[in-house]
Amino acid sequence: MPQEIKAAEKLIVALDVKSLAEAKEMVGKLSPDVRIFKVGMGLFTLCGPDAVALVHDSGARVFLDLKFHDIPNTVAHAVRSAAKLGVFMMNIHALGGSEMMMRAVEAARESEKKPKLLGVTVLTSMDQSSIGEVGINMKIEDEVVALARLGKDSGLDGVVASPAETSLIRKNLGKDFIIVTPGIRPAGAEKNDQKRVMTPTDAVRAGADYIVVGRPVIETKDPLAAAKKIIKEMES
Repeated sequence: MPQEIKAAEKLIVALDVKSLAEAKEMVGKLSPDVRIFKVGMGLFTLCGPDAVALVHDSGARVFLDLKFHDIPNTVAHAVRSAAKLGVFMMNIHALGGSEMMMRAVEAARESEKKPKLLGVTVLTSMDQSSIGEVGINMKIEDEVVALARLGKDSGLDGVVASPAETSLIRKNLGKDFIIVTPGIRPAGAEKNDQKRVMTPTDAVRAGADYIVVGRPVIETKDPLAAAKKIIKEMES
């Protein structure tokens, strides 16, 4: 694992909101207590680089969650463009294969700021039945570890994976590999459309470097209190 990450820096809040104004309001409420915000496909498609800029203007960092998956040349071009925005982390689909990932790594390393590049393994909304629907017959945990290993061999800095597979990834791929875990639900929170979930404390104990939390923070009456509670949980 990279150098020890403090609990306050492990939390990534997903800006899954419907406008730039809402994003700005949420960032204003949560920073500087929250140091990293996730800008995903919904907000980026609507607002583009402005969404990244407003986070940077607050002094926080950006995890750009666009999950690039295309032919190697196209993904390399997308990564090169995204890197120019100065984001801290971004991701691509590991299912794109080794050539795609290696080209993406080359593009990221060309950047002056060299963002961390992560591979998405299996989405947290999927379970054994749903991966079978797309022709994957391996056990879900074996598929996740195999994709994580392929990503590491291709030069990725880490992976995005369900907390259910975090300990297996850590055991098989060692400490010097970033693991970002979505599907985090504080005790008592609704699962919504997530199927493989875990509490913040359990995810960190399993080996997660960063956790991603969206609705349990941004849809509460007091987002800052919710974020602080999660940080406190991870410190215990």
